[in-house]
This record gives sequence, C-alpha cells and structure tokens, in this order.
Amino acid sequence: MESKTQKIIHLFEQISAVPRGTGREAALSAWLQSWAAARAYAWKTDPAGNLLIRVPASSGSEAAPVLILQGHMDMVCEKTPESRHDFLADPIRPVLDGEWLRAEGTTLGADNGIAIALAMALAEDGVKHPPLELLFTVEEEVGIGGANRLEPGFAEGKILINLDSEDEGSFIVGCAGGQTTHVRMDLWFEPLPDWQAYHLRVSGLQGGHSGVDIHKHRANANSLLARTLESIRTRVPMRVAGLKGGSAHNAIPREANACIAFDSGDFGVVEQVLREFEHKLSLEYAGAEDGISLTLGKCEAERAVNEVDTEKLVQLLLALPHGVAHMSANVAGFVETSNNFASLEIRGDELFLLTSQRSTVMSRLEELTGRIGAIALLAGAQVRHSDGYPAWQPDMTSPLLERSRNIYQSLFEVAPRVEMIHAGLECGIIGAIFGDMDMISLGATIQNPHSPQERLHIPSVGRVWRFLTALVESYC
Repeated sequence: MESKTQKIIHLFEQISAVPRGTGREAALSAWLQSWAAARAYAWKTDPAGNLLIRVPASSGSEAAPVLILQGHMDMVCEKTPESRHDFLADPIRPVLDGEWLRAEGTTLGADNGIAIALAMALAEDGVKHPPLELLFTVEEEVGIGGANRLEPGFAEGKILINLDSEDEGSFIVGCAGGQTTHVRMDLWFEPLPDWQAYHLRVSGLQGGHSGVDIHKHRANANSLLARTLESIRTRVPMRVAGLKGGSAHNAIPREANACIAFDSGDFGVVEQVLREFEHKLSLEYAGAEDGISLTLGKCEAERAVNEVDTEKLVQLLLALPHGVAHMSANVAGFVETSNNFASLEIRGDELFLLTSQRSTVMSRLEELTGRIGAIALLAGAQVRHSDGYPAWQPDMTSPLLERSRNIYQSLFEVAPRVEMIHAGLECGIIGAIFGDMDMISLGATIQNPHSPQERLHIPSVGRVWRFLTALVESYC
C-alpha cells in the first residue's frame, strides 16, 4: 500500500472508531472540530448540525477560486443476524482483505467516511491548493435531511467536488430525486384461539443500495414475506401476530420476520407450503439470489390480528411495488424510476410501512408516490409523504467537468466515464440552495454499500488521491 493511501486509510480508521449512524453524527462532528482547531482552521456548524471547515490557501494561491470538498458524516447501520455489534457504542474496525477493506458482519461506512478521510488528507498533506471549504453534512442517508436544511451563504465556494460516488474512474454529473412515503394502519387484535404461534423468517438475501443495486434482480425480503404469508393464508386459516422487516429507506431489505398463528395440526401443510414456495423462489431468482431461506419455529403470542385485518394487511403488503418502475427513454440501460419497499413493522396496535421512491423525472416520481399513497388509502391506512429532494440535472458544458476530464486523461491515459446515477446525491439540493454551482461527484470504488458485504477497493483510493491532488493544484 502506497504511503499516501496508507495515511488516508489510517484517517478512515480513526473516523470508523466514532459511532455515526444517521441522527447521531454529533460525536464525529466534535472530533472533526477538534481536528480543525488543532490546525487553526476556522469552522462553523448550522442548526441542522452540518459542519463547514475553512482551510486557508497555500501561499501564493489566495486569489484562486474557493473549492468545496463535500461528503456526509452519517452511515447506514446494517449488520448480519449473528453480529452483536452495537452501532450506538462500538467502533467499526476495518479488516484488510487482499486489495479490499471490509468490516466484520456490519456495513463498513466507507459510504461516506472515505470522503471525509480524503478531504482531511488533502488539507493536511502539504498539497498546493486554493482556499478550501470542507462541507460535511448530516442525515444524508435518511432523505438527504442535512443538506435540505442548509442556508444560502453557509459556504462561499461556487465549485463543488462531491466525494460520495462509488466507482473510481466515473464522474457523476446527475442523479435521481427522491421521496419517501410513510404508511400507518390501525389493526384490530383479538385473543388467540387454541392455536400455536410460529416465527416465520425470510433470510439469506443479499440486500444492497436501493439506488445503485435496484436493477440487479435482488429480492426484497418484505415483498417475499408478503407472498409467503399469502401462500400460507390461502391453504390454512392463519392470523398475523407480529411483523418486522427492513431497517433503512435506502437499503433493500435482506431479512423479514413474522409471528403467525394457526392450528398446530396444520403444521405439516404449512411446512409443505414453505418448501414448495422456497423452491419456486430459487428458480425465480436463480443466479441472482442463491441463498433464499424460509424457516418456521415456535414462538409465543397471546393475541393476533383478527381475520378481516389479517387479510387486509397481507393484501396491502402484496400490492406495494418494489423495484424498477421505468427505464430511461433517453439513456440506454439507465433506471429512470424505482421504488424500495423499505420497512414494515407492527408496533402496538398499528402497522407501519415505509417506501422510498426515486426518479430523474420529477413527474414520474410524483406519479409513483401518488400510486403508492392510493394503494394505502384504499386499504384504509393513513399516508404521509416526505418533502423529498430534487433530481440533479446534468450540465455537459461544465468547466469543472471539462477540467476533470482532461486531468484524468493526462494522469491515467484513459478517458473517465461521465454518467448519471440512480442513487440520490446531495448535489441537486446544494445547487438549488446555493445557486450557480459548478459540481461533479466522484469517489473510490465501494461495492455492496448499505449492506454487511460493503467493501472498499484500496487501490482505487490511491487513484482518487492522485486525481484530487492534480485537480486542486490546477486551480493554483
């Protein structure tokens, strides 16, 4: 590992030692403030918790334009069922695995901790640079909440380099907008008849990022649970006593669980239903999901949703869409509009559901969001849509893009890819709030973000470093 890359990875390890789930970024922000104060860098925060650190220009470059290096402080907290990691207290200790860095049974947090590490390294490495503003936002992983609350004038620069992309060699110049839908439905419970309660588990799925991986034919555990419940309900009398699946709006659910009740004499029939349906799923997802597992075991329950609401609940879950809704008519192979059936849970006497919609065409986003709301309303549920965030429309005449292309070609003797991405980036919101921004997004290669299989390609960190240093020096 090259010394520069090793320094960046060391900074990333320090960042990873600070718990920083969405909404809990204060400790990392305080650590970054101390880092800035120790170097006499001015810093400030806003009421949302976003942090801006100003790094003075290298000698002789004071008149150069201000560059903003931008990333987010929070991470998606996903872990395997076996992991005992506590995201509120435990540090993540990255593990070297050949050319890759990963974590043990959890998300790594390279999305977006590696951006912070790169920005810090650039500020303290002695690289000749213009005035820099390091903009680190909060709550990106939940509807881009921190960027949404930025105020005009919080940053001064008009050239922004977002470091939240996940494929080295690709420059992102546009992204999807997004919106979430929250569904709540009252349920009527009744004491269990003389039935046995069972724990039904859907597991073994890959999951992944609901933007980056939505087109990869990966199964959604919540949707599979709904189909499994319907398969059982049509064969034997059954009631639902509990539900829990998914954890984040931007992560494809890998596991979902239900507590169901039926006559113990029907256990053999239900077991047969599960084996037959599991076989169907193995054929349906062959080559994409080879580990799908449906298991059943006894559990305890004193009450269950009544017959009418059990049927209504299952039908609602079946009706909610997941996956690609529209492919782009203008860009071959590009996902235009999609939905992630993100989470489901019974809490008390209520069912709570969350879906996350994305699109590069805002009218399509409105259409899909409205359709999901209509489905829920027809089931008698209550619906609340988030404000959402806008798509980032590409500017192919961007001076920053042209400069970046030329520098990358000169460094690596190959042209970079210039692309849009279906995932959400903060650039669209920042550009709308600050106005007149020249922006690009790039980053080191990260695979399987938002899942415990997340890993960071170490050589790509070195390539991003070489490019970034050349880019900032070019402004001097």
